[in-house]
Amino acid sequence: MRKDIEIPEVEDVFVAVVQEQHHEYKTNDWNAYIINNKDVDLDTVLIASKGYSETKITPVMRHTIKLLPARSYAKIEFMQNDVLALNNEFKVTFFEGNQMLDKTYLFRKNTINTKALQTIPLMQLKGILVK
Repeated sequence: MRKDIEIPEVEDVFVAVVQEQHHEYKTNDWNAYIINNKDVDLDTVLIASKGYSETKITPVMRHTIKLLPARSYAKIEFMQNDVLALNNEFKVTFFEGNQMLDKTYLFRKNTINTKALQTIPLMQLKGILVK
């Protein structure tokens, strides 16, 4: 029976961590974003994020984005420097039309750093992208 169930693969939805200057405090902050690079809107985007290692685990943070328009992005959360040394996992679930899709995005420990910066699609900012 399980072999008859089709689970579609998520395409053109990404999570990126971008380093941005905080206007008020003049600090370089790391922020996580979800990017919808599809031609269709995403409804009811649910995101659960956590950081973990062999000895540490952060509380799970939950976020909801009611509608993520086509070819757009939205901020998920600010990431403290302490959690960059952990594996950072983002479980994303959303509706595309009448179909529910989900995917887990993982930033391995210490991969969020200035040496790994690349241009992020749609945002035209530098960051680290997980597909």
